[in-house]
Amino acid sequence: MPPDSQLENSPHPTERDILLEGTRVETSASDQSAPASWWRTPFLQRFAKFQPREDHVFLALALVIGALTGLVVVAFILLTERMGMRLYPAGGAPWRRLLFPVVGSLGIGYLLYRYFPNARGSGVPQTKAALYARDGRILLRTVLGKFFCTSATLASGIPLGREGPSVQVGAGIASVLGRALGLRPEKVKALIPVGAAAAIAAAFNTPLAAVLFALEEIVGDMNAPVLGSVVLASATSWMVLRLLLGNHPLFTVPRYELVSPIEFLIYAVLGVAGGLASVAFTKLLLTMRARFLRFPPKTAWFHPVVGGILVGVTGWFVPQVLGVGYGYVGDALNGHITLKLMLVLVVLKLITVPTSYASGNAGGIFGPALFIGAMVGGALGTVAHHLFPAHTATSGAYALVGMGAAFAGIVRAPMTSVLMIFEMTQDYAVIVPLMIANLVSLFISSRLQHMPIYEELAVQDGIHLPTAEMRHRVAQRQVVRVMRPANASLPAELTVREAFEHASATASEFRTWLVVDQRGVIGVINLAKLEQELAEGAEKKMSALVDSLVFPHVHSDQGMDLALERMGTNQIDILPVVSRADVHKLLGVVTLPDVLASYGVNRPDNA
Repeated sequence: MPPDSQLENSPHPTERDILLEGTRVETSASDQSAPASWWRTPFLQRFAKFQPREDHVFLALALVIGALTGLVVVAFILLTERMGMRLYPAGGAPWRRLLFPVVGSLGIGYLLYRYFPNARGSGVPQTKAALYARDGRILLRTVLGKFFCTSATLASGIPLGREGPSVQVGAGIASVLGRALGLRPEKVKALIPVGAAAAIAAAFNTPLAAVLFALEEIVGDMNAPVLGSVVLASATSWMVLRLLLGNHPLFTVPRYELVSPIEFLIYAVLGVAGGLASVAFTKLLLTMRARFLRFPPKTAWFHPVVGGILVGVTGWFVPQVLGVGYGYVGDALNGHITLKLMLVLVVLKLITVPTSYASGNAGGIFGPALFIGAMVGGALGTVAHHLFPAHTATSGAYALVGMGAAFAGIVRAPMTSVLMIFEMTQDYAVIVPLMIANLVSLFISSRLQHMPIYEELAVQDGIHLPTAEMRHRVAQRQVVRVMRPANASLPAELTVREAFEHASATASEFRTWLVVDQRGVIGVINLAKLEQELAEGAEKKMSALVDSLVFPHVHSDQGMDLALERMGTNQIDILPVVSRADVHKLLGVVTLPDVLASYGVNRPDNA
């Protein structure tokens, strides 16, 4: 029997049969349309024999992603460093240090607003959002915009880092290739940490720390099944870096030595200083960014120039503020910077970096975190060595540990910090002081700033990423199983009196209503609250009764135990189910009777 007849008479054709039939149909099309169709068809559909070998394709793709990401990061390094040296060379005219940050931030601000809106900021929150809220989708346009806009921003002297943007670019390369090859969405999402690890391996020249960062920060699971591919991509990217730029560490670090056990106490004090500096940095950045986000969206194109002006004016007087400043970090590690300059740089970086980031420039916070930590540690080490010269090491040792302490406090990736510094020094003796300072810094920063900076930045953008606690929650019953369409809502422009009349006229078994406006759902209100507000101010608008940023809700992949807890806390019997990518996008609602029924419990009136 001919193959076509087999397919038509088969009651249940397999996926492979369907792919083969699709291939035959494409081949028989006209010559004019065949090339376009062939180009747009994913690789695994063009060559159906590779479909059962998707795992092998995945591993091969990890090698390709590692190599491409390594090349891109090398280009990042060359562009940002060499172009910056030409635009504002050391000892050059002061007007250069004022002009280029202003012009650069203004021009790039327009490009980000007009053409590349998803290329702003660090890149790490956007990468996590792609993994958890956007099915692993990062567009090629965003990858290109992130690379060129970040390169120009950093080359113009804006003091942000290239490592965070490299993470988004690496993850974007992985996403684009995975989707072009026709991998399943689950596999495309699994490629995101692969690209992120490759980027960090090349950016910091630390392949082991890159693997740990991808699992600790991006995935949030140290036992993730993508470990093998992450290691493969990290090693490949690192080899590309070594082949093109040679075997040169990011920093030249003198050999570390512990002079006296008394130093452990000083390292604990350094952890306190690093934690406080981390909190100051994080709170200032988040507060300033929240203020910029309140301005009308049409003004966003010239927000970055605020950071450019501040950096330019500051750089006129203190040139060391411009750029990432890894050269000055190297000087601090080798004890070649004075105490006064280190203290000045800590203060100025704590002002210029949050302002540059909050105003919308493209760049990350990895590099600034290391810079601030090195200066805090170097300053404390200089004081300690002056007071106790026989019992303490030189200031460079404290600058080294300070880098790790600030990174742990700001990024909240303590194990990555320890392994990163170890790979930079190749010296095991630094591990114990580094762990002490990191632990103290992490404890202080987590107590004074409860939500990590990347999660807080995502929340400001209306994206709710799963926390570590939620990722480890074992919840067999998910909200999506009992979610139903929403049919009871109150417009935000209604007055309290109008809303009460509307609610009273609606026959419903529930005593809770959603408050909605043009954005979507912005809050939840129960009958008791409505009656209370009716007695106090009947003409008040409904929008004034709810907090559009923080209101009770759940996501479809969360457990029903969490939904039940939030219903009880807020005394409501309807809870909105919203998108992780947009907190105002209503997917449905979950009701108290449905949640109870899922546990086998029926209310007396429903029995």
